[in-house]
Amino acid sequence: MIRNPIPWPNNAKCAVSISFDMDADSLIHISKPNDSFRRLYPISMGKYGPNVAIPRILDTYQKFGLKQSFFIPGWCIKEYQSQIELILKDGHEIGHHGYLHEDPIKTYGNQKEWFEKTLEIHKEICGKYPIGYRAPVYNITDEVIDLMIENKFKYDSSMMADDIPYELQTPKGNLYEIPVHWGTDDWPPFAHYEEIGYMMPVQAPSKGLFGFWEEFEAQYEAGGFFMLIIHPFLTGRLARWKQVEKWIEKTLSTKNVWFAKLEDIVQHLEDLKNKKIWSPSVEKLPYYTKKIL
Repeated sequence: MIRNPIPWPNNAKCAVSISFDMDADSLIHISKPNDSFRRLYPISMGKYGPNVAIPRILDTYQKFGLKQSFFIPGWCIKEYQSQIELILKDGHEIGHHGYLHEDPIKTYGNQKEWFEKTLEIHKEICGKYPIGYRAPVYNITDEVIDLMIENKFKYDSSMMADDIPYELQTPKGNLYEIPVHWGTDDWPPFAHYEEIGYMMPVQAPSKGLFGFWEEFEAQYEAGGFFMLIIHPFLTGRLARWKQVEKWIEKTLSTKNVWFAKLEDIVQHLEDLKNKKIWSPSVEKLPYYTKKIL
């Protein structure tokens, strides 16, 4: 059912990643720049992520010995340095997620400054440059792809052209794509955020998360790849994270899976490719070079 399945380490049937986008209160500052500092409710909602949810999430990962990936805007890395230190101390990956969660479509033509400013924050605070990127609101563009290749990134995680990781081929170079999907993103079931234009009907934890587990079972049966794209201020809430922790425990005890950071998944793909064991499916970019209408 999956084209070009990937042989996973130790004969695991499915690779799994629980990736977090720690946007914190960058969302209100980028959407309402003139008066965001006065909007205490959305600021506090965003701060819940790094201040309350991140320690809870890291405790769970320590409990089960997991290393996972976090995508964090550069401004948040500077604003929440103690939490960044905890994430790095436990061996997790931090990827590029813009500077202030700016939309690459809305800032098209001016992404270089935002992108490179964030790179320097990574170098200063995280001690190294990132190798992976996830576009805010998934709005990846050719401009950002070119910046990634120019700065020696290894992968993007913003596109949706396959069930499993694949390769992006562009005139300037290649990247791996670790595909996302709205069906495994916690924004639709849990985000209720009038100030930035989202008024989702908030689901009960069990109902909101149930669709994720259905997605996992399908990937597991097919020998594929399952990735959650979730946010500390949403799924890191107590009742929701309690259910995620139970799912992790059950999955580790009953399934043959490989929980991994995205950087480790990409390195595995590269090793398979170099050994000629497996070759990725390819998407050639750009898709189009001019307006369709």
